[in-house]
Amino acid sequence: MSIWPRTDSDGIASDTATGTATESTPHTTAPATIDIALHPLPPLPKLAQVWAGLEARADSSFFLSWSWIGPWLAQMPAGIEARLLLARRGGELVGLAVLCPRKRRRLGLLPSRCWMLHETGDRGYDRLFMEYNGILADRRFADEVTDAALHWLGARLSANDELVLGGLTPAAERAARRVAARTGHSLQLRIADSAQWVDMAPVRAAGGDFRAGLGRNTRAAVNRSERLYRARGGLDYRVATTVEEALEDFAALEVLHQAGWKARRQAGAFANPAFRPFHEQLITQGVPSGTVRLCRISAGGQPIGYLYNFVHRNRVLNYQGGFAFEADNRLKPGLLSHVLAVEDALARGEDCYDFMSTPAGHKPLLSNAEQPMNWLTLGPDRVSRRWRRIADGREG
Repeated sequence: MSIWPRTDSDGIASDTATGTATESTPHTTAPATIDIALHPLPPLPKLAQVWAGLEARADSSFFLSWSWIGPWLAQMPAGIEARLLLARRGGELVGLAVLCPRKRRRLGLLPSRCWMLHETGDRGYDRLFMEYNGILADRRFADEVTDAALHWLGARLSANDELVLGGLTPAAERAARRVAARTGHSLQLRIADSAQWVDMAPVRAAGGDFRAGLGRNTRAAVNRSERLYRARGGLDYRVATTVEEALEDFAALEVLHQAGWKARRQAGAFANPAFRPFHEQLITQGVPSGTVRLCRISAGGQPIGYLYNFVHRNRVLNYQGGFAFEADNRLKPGLLSHVLAVEDALARGEDCYDFMSTPAGHKPLLSNAEQPMNWLTLGPDRVSRRWRRIADGREG
């Protein structure tokens, strides 16, 4: 059976099915099933209302909030036929996700279709990087909804289809592994990574001095760098308070970011043509709501660093930065900027400063918590997939 839904004449999918997850209930009531359906994407204003309503009942990440999903859908490249997955329990909406189909040829010959969770299959557009991915689900039934949605999708994959699950939360990855075990599908690891962050709870329990908990060499490097910058005429940490300020800081961040990557003979994030328009929309919408935080760090009136952070459910997520590196290696603009941002979040009473995935030298130096974040592919265990695992050294 194809994952593609049948549609009524008005374009709304009528191919509904029941997921396998149920919730335990008293003996007088039958267990409630979770019904899954896949629909064409509705107009964005309508979807925004539905998404925001469920988001208020979910314990989801920033990347599953409308603050991210809205601009992602609005800026999506032409030709991508996104589909909306809906999960209902007793008629009540309890789950949402966006799936994008992508046709490919395996080994250059075999036609296949990838179903991508909150990704598009467009290489450039997906470099916006979805993280903490999963199903937007009512917190009361989150595990059941995720299990049911992934099982429903997995059970409908044809022999050459696969479900692409990028940047999963640990809970979503556990659900994917349960689905693989139930369906007999293989689950392939595409990218193994981890997210690292500063958990503020142990910092506060130890007296609230973040620097005191750093390693001796890291603490010395941060303090020495701060002294050298202050000697230039003071050190200033400023958060943009208006959209105009934030967009100016974002443009200045781009200059420093691209200069740093160019010095390493590599393309930075802004070389991606999708990057700037997407984030300009996200910033324009996110600064007034407090979900976007652009930080400028200056020494003697001259910027030495910019941080582009998201704020969601009392958690600060560092997405991008740009720093003015100099020949004097005692100056650590990136390290110092992050320390000041952590201390600012600590002072605001926030729970976490999250560096998210991808390796970087400052992350293990400043973090006190970590969890895996992996990119997976789920699909029927066909011969070509087994050969790929063998080639990657995962079998035999």
